[in-house]
Amino acid sequence: MRLDIIRPAVIVGLACGAASVVLAAPTTYEIDPNHTYPSFEADHMGGLSKWRGKINSSSGTITVDKEAQTGKVDVTMDMTTIDFGHDALNTHAQSPDMFNVAEFPTAQFTGELVDWKNGAPTAVDGTLTLHGVSKPVRLEIRSFKCQPHPQQGREVCGADATAQINRADFGVNFGQNFGFDMGVTLNIQVEALARQN
Repeated sequence: MRLDIIRPAVIVGLACGAASVVLAAPTTYEIDPNHTYPSFEADHMGGLSKWRGKINSSSGTITVDKEAQTGKVDVTMDMTTIDFGHDALNTHAQSPDMFNVAEFPTAQFTGELVDWKNGAPTAVDGTLTLHGVSKPVRLEIRSFKCQPHPQQGREVCGADATAQINRADFGVNFGQNFGFDMGVTLNIQVEALARQN
């Protein structure tokens, strides 16, 4: 065999291998606050009715390595923007009786994308810090999709996730003495755009 033919072939092969490693690098996506809505459902008076609300302002990042099927989530929620669609209840929710946003203005969720199926994660194992208390929380991902954004010229990923928490575990136990159920359903709709280089 001629070495002058083999060497270029080896070099090309190594270059292609290196390129594939670069292409497989994790991608960081920045959360789009205009298309991200952490929302919740909470009991009122032991089953009398359900109150629903959302957090109007969120920020953070999602890092995804599709090749390795790994990823991380880091989301910060501005608790001063909690919104039940009812001004008096919003004011009460921000008071020391409940979320005490003067002392704890943000909540944070960090976690790892896990249980991948068909190239997409189906859960996030993480930690929710709310009202100054950190507890493990598992989000079940009902849908997860990445695609080119038709207007932004870069990839966008979106997900719909849900979890159940006990708000008393985080020290938010207003109404417990009146028979309120402390269980809360979290529903998180999120879209995130690939970070521009």
